[in-house]
Amino acid sequence: MTMNAIKNFIHEEDGITAIEYALMAAVIAAAITAGVAVLAPKITASLTYIAGLVKSS
Repeated sequence: MTMNAIKNFIHEEDGITAIEYALMAAVIAAAITAGVAVLAPKITASLTYIAGLVKSS
């Protein structure tokens, strides 16, 4: 009985798939965070420039 449970646990792949999806989600979240951190100053400068144009017109 115990050996069958161990064999089933070793051959079970549902947990592995869940871990893979969790790792992919973590990598995507890290990439989005890094992209926002890099682009934030440029976006702020662009919006400030546009706001200045709107005020002057």
